[in-house]
Amino acid sequence: MTEDAAVAKQEVKEEKEADHHPYFRPKDAATLILIDRSGEKPKVLVGKRHDKVVFMPGKYVFPGGRVDTSDNRVPVAAPISKELEANLLKGSPKITPGRARALANAAIREACEETGLCLGRKVEKPGKLEGAWKPFADAGLLPDPSSLFLIARAITPPGRVRRFDTRFFTADASAIAHRVEGVVHADAELVELVWVEIGSQPLADAHAMTKNVLAELDRRLATGPLRHDAPVPFFHFYGGKMQKDVLGA
Repeated sequence: MTEDAAVAKQEVKEEKEADHHPYFRPKDAATLILIDRSGEKPKVLVGKRHDKVVFMPGKYVFPGGRVDTSDNRVPVAAPISKELEANLLKGSPKITPGRARALANAAIREACEETGLCLGRKVEKPGKLEGAWKPFADAGLLPDPSSLFLIARAITPPGRVRRFDTRFFTADASAIAHRVEGVVHADAELVELVWVEIGSQPLADAHAMTKNVLAELDRRLATGPLRHDAPVPFFHFYGGKMQKDVLGA
């Protein structure tokens, strides 16, 4: 059995369509995969979730979460690229350019909230950023989504209480402009952060969809620098089985 077939089989086993919950519309969400390419082999940043959280306790995950109302309104140091916007607008259900911007900003906000690592750029007057965006203003930054790439999109299968339509973004670790201390600790949502090679031991027990996305990222990295024109996979469920399409195909 090939690696792809094994991952797909595990995904179907773990995420078999359930019928014991009513239909819930997926909520837009974003995830950020930070890559450190300073060494011989690239490493990605993952965080270990607290053992007592409801969703994926004890698992190594990428920082991420649902889109917030502030994500579309926050000022940025530079906009997302036209190519990234085009990729985000592909697929169904259709979204607006404003929603595409919000998804990219959400990935940056969630990463800063959960890991303390903030992707931004120094500006003279960052303005009054409130709530989850305040750490950027405190550091004299505006969030900067211009270096993001879209790696994959995945929708949680029907029949689940929590359903998300998640866009998986990636950015180079060099885009980290500030670190908020004390975010990761023994009582936080993420209790540990580690930079690991794709396929290494800390990821052996990762969620099957996490492994799917990592496999896609590994293939992309093997071809050289990331490009916006590479195919973006779309994982979703139909008839109780996982489907893998290409956005815009």
